Amino acid sequence: MTHIRPAGISRSHLARVARAAVAVPVLAAAMTVGAAGGVRGDAAIVRVKDVAALQGVQAVPLIGYGLVVGLNKTGDRRQTIFSAQTLANMLERFGVLVAGEQVKIENVAAVLVTGELPAFVQQGGRLDVTVSSIGDARSLQGGTLLATALRGPDGTVHVLAQGPLSLGGFGGGRGGNSVQVNHLTAGRVPAGGLVQRGQATELAARDQLTLALRDPDFTTARRLADAINGAYGPDVAQPLDAGNVAVRVPAEYRTTIATFMAQIEPLPLTLDAPARVVINERSGTVVVGQHVRLLAAAVAHGNLSVRISTKYDVSQPAPFAPNGQTVIVPDEEVDVEESDNKLVNLGDGATLDEVVQALNALGATPRDIIAIVQALKAAGALNAEIVII
Repeated sequence: MTHIRPAGISRSHLARVARAAVAVPVLAAAMTVGAAGGVRGDAAIVRVKDVAALQGVQAVPLIGYGLVVGLNKTGDRRQTIFSAQTLANMLERFGVLVAGEQVKIENVAAVLVTGELPAFVQQGGRLDVTVSSIGDARSLQGGTLLATALRGPDGTVHVLAQGPLSLGGFGGGRGGNSVQVNHLTAGRVPAGGLVQRGQATELAARDQLTLALRDPDFTTARRLADAINGAYGPDVAQPLDAGNVAVRVPAEYRTTIATFMAQIEPLPLTLDAPARVVINERSGTVVVGQHVRLLAAAVAHGNLSVRISTKYDVSQPAPFAPNGQTVIVPDEEVDVEESDNKLVNLGDGATLDEVVQALNALGATPRDIIAIVQALKAAGALNAEIVII
């Protein structure tokens, strides 16, 4: 039996080894250990504008059909009939008459263009648009989107999009050999959408407004109301449910709602996030929330042996200390072994962050970590929501 972590190696050294591992990217959200007391920070201070927005003011989804030109023989082929037909119709507008079936379209690709029109953007504003191939084009690399009208759900043209594509990848090859990095049939045109008609959004005079939380949560709604009441007096704000907070507008701001919102948005409040683990199987990324804790469990997986335990010590101040405070300090031990029993033994109170770090230190693959997290959830040892994206 080979011990990977001898007794002389500290937990901090093991954590550094885990962070340096390149087998799988892992993020632990807001899970930090204080240098003095070792107590984990559980509170996240955010602004009102980061968690809530004015109810009734929303973006409008946009969509349009267009052509990307200038491709290096990576566009749609002859079996994509609508690309040739669209190109022939466009040429006819310029006085060039040609039958669609006679057009060779290797340098052209039919695409759908999508975007969102923010609430207060008016004529002349610009926004980013996303371009996605709908034919059999191999790549949109180096292409330029021709002027495309983007319509809202009611059919109104709000935006004209045009410009060179940014893919964030590349590809190439010849003679049956090719190299590709990232996805090449979808990209963006930064600031490529020119607003022709904005939304008819008006902040009319009112005596009450409603703030909608982006992630509904009863605790956060209560804290949002408390933050507003602390600035403007009691009973100004009241939570209606987990996702909405009613705010009574003071008399001096009823005709200037924009000014009132500008004063509310920077107010600080403490965010209460649920225990959540987010998994992206495509990239092998695991994001662990700060409130995630494990119950005692043992998992057999691969050839790893991980033992994690947590002991709680009481730290008391010196006698007659003026600002002394008695606190409970967790003392966590992580032991990693490589053996034939293939056992992951988890003590009660251990964090998922410690399990992931230990697996990273041993070079576990993304699928290993994802499988273990899902097995812990199924066994009832992981009291957190798992979100797979």
